[in-house]
Amino acid sequence: MEFRLLGTVSVDTFTGPLPLGPAKRRSLLAALLLSANTPVSIARLTDSLWDDTPPLHARSVIQGHVSRLRALLVGADAEAYGVELVTLGDAYVLRLPETLLDAQRFEELLTLARGQRNPVDAVLMLKEALSLWQGPALSGAFTGRPLQAAAHSLEESRLATVEQLAHAYAALGEHNRAASVLRAEAVAHPMRESLAAALMTALYRAGRQSEALDWFHRTRRLLADELGIDPGHELADAYALILRGDPGPDAGREGGRNAPDGQGATARGPVRTGGGDGNGGRGGSGNGTVPPARPVADPRTGTDDGSAARPAAPTGGTGNGTTGGTGNGTTGGTGGGTTGAPPRPLPVPSLAGEPHPTDLLPRAPRGFQGRTAELAALTRAAAGEAPVCLVTGPAGVGKTALALQWAHRTPAAFPDGRLFADLRGFSDTGEPALIEVLREFLLALGVAPRRVPESVAAAAALFRSLTDRRRLLVVLDNARHSATVRPLLPGGTDCVTLVTSRHRLEGLIASDAARPVPLDVLEPPDGTALLAGVLGEDRVLAEPVAARRLAELCGGLPLALRVTAARLAGRPTWTLAGLADELADERSRLTYLDVDDTGVSAALRLTVQQLPQDAVHQLARLGHHPGSHFDPYTAAALAGTDPVVATAALEQLAAAHLVTETAPGRWVLHDLVRLYAHGMDPGSGSEALIGVLDHYIATALAAADTAEPGGEPCFVLPEDYHRPVAVRDFVDRATAMHWLAAERDDLALAADAARTAGFHDRAWRIILLQWPRVVWRVRDNWAPLLELALDSARALGDAYAESRVINLLGWVLAEEGRAAEAVALLERSPGLARQAGDRLGEATALINLAVVQTEQGELDTALEGCGRAVALAREAQDAHTEMLALQHLARMQLAAHRPHEALESARTALDLGPEHEEIARRVLLLTTSGEARLALGEENDGIRLLDRAAGEAESAGYDEGAVQALQALLRVTAEPEYRKRYEEAVRRLTDDG
Repeated sequence: MEFRLLGTVSVDTFTGPLPLGPAKRRSLLAALLLSANTPVSIARLTDSLWDDTPPLHARSVIQGHVSRLRALLVGADAEAYGVELVTLGDAYVLRLPETLLDAQRFEELLTLARGQRNPVDAVLMLKEALSLWQGPALSGAFTGRPLQAAAHSLEESRLATVEQLAHAYAALGEHNRAASVLRAEAVAHPMRESLAAALMTALYRAGRQSEALDWFHRTRRLLADELGIDPGHELADAYALILRGDPGPDAGREGGRNAPDGQGATARGPVRTGGGDGNGGRGGSGNGTVPPARPVADPRTGTDDGSAARPAAPTGGTGNGTTGGTGNGTTGGTGGGTTGAPPRPLPVPSLAGEPHPTDLLPRAPRGFQGRTAELAALTRAAAGEAPVCLVTGPAGVGKTALALQWAHRTPAAFPDGRLFADLRGFSDTGEPALIEVLREFLLALGVAPRRVPESVAAAAALFRSLTDRRRLLVVLDNARHSATVRPLLPGGTDCVTLVTSRHRLEGLIASDAARPVPLDVLEPPDGTALLAGVLGEDRVLAEPVAARRLAELCGGLPLALRVTAARLAGRPTWTLAGLADELADERSRLTYLDVDDTGVSAALRLTVQQLPQDAVHQLARLGHHPGSHFDPYTAAALAGTDPVVATAALEQLAAAHLVTETAPGRWVLHDLVRLYAHGMDPGSGSEALIGVLDHYIATALAAADTAEPGGEPCFVLPEDYHRPVAVRDFVDRATAMHWLAAERDDLALAADAARTAGFHDRAWRIILLQWPRVVWRVRDNWAPLLELALDSARALGDAYAESRVINLLGWVLAEEGRAAEAVALLERSPGLARQAGDRLGEATALINLAVVQTEQGELDTALEGCGRAVALAREAQDAHTEMLALQHLARMQLAAHRPHEALESARTALDLGPEHEEIARRVLLLTTSGEARLALGEENDGIRLLDRAAGEAESAGYDEGAVQALQALLRVTAEPEYRKRYEEAVRRLTDDG
């Protein structure tokens, strides 16, 4: 058994990793492991699991996660390893041998490595320590503030270990290995000066002086551009050491072991660095003199005048020649050959005859931030034979910046050049002619102007022929169609093509096996870093909360962030908080995100104008959607179409990256796209809102009828109700309840939008229609939403609506333990129902009032009121309400120590409804019957009925009912099976919460 924090939080066993479940359970495990063998309080666990105000039931959630984690450990035979999760008062402690925790073994290996006198042993231990890392620390967990701090501390320790490993390699004279170890981290952490300084020193001592100086200047520019500061003393000292030519304390060990494979001979003297690439060889790109290379005609290009032909390879270079370079030559370089004598300083070679690979790339993007995962994905996608990498994403997300950043990072991978073309697929100026793009490429590859073919087909064929044996990068930016890209694909198996597009270009994926690298918006930390790159870190650090808020208001869209930064950079007296307040107003946000001819609106307009009319209409109506997501039914209701037409439009919008499909049939709009869409057709807002509100009413009615069949509708429909063209069909109760759960937030947003627009008759109905879910999960904080419904009912002056809402709200308040508030509210409801002529509503009000009166000890009053409710329901001949009244009457009779009457009431209620209906009510009635039997001394019958109630609740997924029945069972029997089922039901409630 092994516990992991250095990567994804996990527990590995012989049979595989334990199924830890949700992120919060991984967070709890991480918090316990970080304080292994030490009690961790509930308060600290709460801080670790929630960033903001924790929910009211936080303690129950933590208890449930602990229970589930304990069960998983017991199931994995953790006790055999000395692992135990123990409760100690108001805290928990995870006891385990420290050898089972990767973070502890990591620290142990570091301690051992520091005590080694022999660098070889230190290297082995440090490498072993770093091999324990399998990704960023505490991955897969929801990291609250304490866990964020712990993850940062672990990462700092890892980076320090990398630097120690490089130092150990340097002690062995293996400077190339030191440089290799440091480079990967220096790229990932470009502003960590200690890494840059160590890398420069390692490169210099490996004889790679020019690379070392290049790294210094790169880091210096980055610090100036991003932070507005000069290099610190570590960088400055490393730079001075190189300029002085100081060999340093380890230079004398330089030699063959410094080769990439570590298998060379020992050097006979210090390396002298006089120029070139510092490899110390006699030719190539080192310090040796190289005769100018003479251009020769290339039979593949047809050029014969020598002016644009590809030059012949020089004597040395980086190939496998016999006189130098970095290859496998026999007289120099860093290869494994024998060194005859210490290298002498040699003059810098003339560049007149050296080859200059074609490079049409624009400059690398300034202030590039984040995108580590995407850059790595591009590198993976570029592997293989003639790969086509496809960077896709919405307007302004930074596709071009990513492509150029990656292209500039790997110049050595493309010794024959890098080509670039902006295909302007989403530009006002229109796309360039393909023949013009091919002509530019062919001229760059050395084809004489008179030799460029006039037809696209012939020019494309020549381009493929010329690139057949080259290692070339081709960047095709802003492609609109797959057909535009295909003629521009190179022919060589070692060539890489990098395409960017706002469209998914699925045709290119099908025909040319293009490997998509989708690009999403920046996370807030990277967005904040981008702002700092333009404004300077001091200005961002002065207002960190406002900076993060700006990043969030810009939706993580790099274009929006750059426009925001440009506005602030030109106005040094503006505060970040002030601009954030301006952007918070959705009516003017897009205006603030445009500057000159650049901005979010312009980028989106160019995308939208390429769409067919149906898709444009759908997008405009989606801008008026009050919710956070939508399905084809919702989209159809907004647009006044049917789901088939809406689905087709959504697919077109998704192909243009204007909507995102987060799950099958579930779509979202980026905030800035939503604002743009809202302004496309502002006059249609009221019509679209009414359409979606009535869609929600129709769908929620269908869900309620499927989830709890047999009852009366919970209200009459509004007079001007518009039934949607199509309504979702729910095949079973589980599907209906899942929809109500998944749509809870959007239903609340829809009700709020209805209230704001004055459609109070829709608002209270949309909220009340969630009653099956309210009954199912009554403690899930429904009161605030129901209070909004009550406000709308009162705004209408509708006694019918007010009574109906009060009935549900009063019951919820009672279940939350707010009995006094519930009574004050419910006492008004029967009168309102009578005023509205709503007899069944009056019966329901009396039932709910009686429930609260029972809890306050007014049992006689409650029994009387519940009896009146039974009579009212019978007069109205409504079996559903009568069953409800009898269910509560039976509980009250049981509380009054009248088990015979309770049993009779429960039996009468059960006879009223078919067994397949009213699952929740049946479970509660069976539970009451079982408890009544127990009270009468009929233990076997009581246990049988309670077991039946628990079984039906578990089958239906009614966990609260299962908990209630199993609690009653555990009061009379210690059967382990019941204890296990009870804990599992509690766990399910916790997981859902």
